[in-house]
Amino acid sequence: MSQTAPKAVVLLSGGLDSATVLAMAQADGYDCYTLGFNYGQRHDSELRAALRVAAAQGTHEHKIIRLNLDAIGGSALTDGDIDVPEEATGEGEIPVTYVPARNTVFLSIALGYAEVIGANHLFIGANAVDYSGYPDCRPEFIEAFERLANVATKAGVEGAGIRVHAPLMSLTKGDIVKVGTQLGVDYGLTVTCYQADEQGAACGRCEACRLRRAGFDEAGIPDPTKYA
Repeated sequence: MSQTAPKAVVLLSGGLDSATVLAMAQADGYDCYTLGFNYGQRHDSELRAALRVAAAQGTHEHKIIRLNLDAIGGSALTDGDIDVPEEATGEGEIPVTYVPARNTVFLSIALGYAEVIGANHLFIGANAVDYSGYPDCRPEFIEAFERLANVATKAGVEGAGIRVHAPLMSLTKGDIVKVGTQLGVDYGLTVTCYQADEQGAACGRCEACRLRRAGFDEAGIPDPTKYA
């Protein structure tokens, strides 16, 4: 990587979308620093997946930040008393797998990390096409956070400013799979399932699994997902 390449912080969860975003940022010439979160989610197999993806795609040391969002709960992903739904969410409904304020918190910490390392770019895998109804995966949210970042930071006030990139925003899951495959992403390393087991094997029934499988079907590319 060139010494003059712009630095970027990439949110890397270990899933299909974030692995693709990392590959896209690298292809565009960014020097990528990846960041993930152990936030009290149901399983940590996605955390191990993120480490695998970061190593395979050649980033700087992947950082994992510990947050206990399970202390407030409110989501099937952070509260063991709420079952992960296996039926499709109704149109216009926000599913119980939505984690309150998750992307706001994640981007805020990524913003702080960016200031520390001198990065002016943040990348996130938010998607408004197959986004499962999450309000913090819409372009309005990304635009609002970028405005916040530029009034809340030294880089925004004195420096070159902060850009928040969401390159998957208008892509279907099939489009994402095609782009990532062209860029050499090994999707067999990734974990997307809301209730994967400790080995990372997917349930094949939750909404995340259905969207992922539909993406490979749409792209006409074999699905490398390991299913329980």
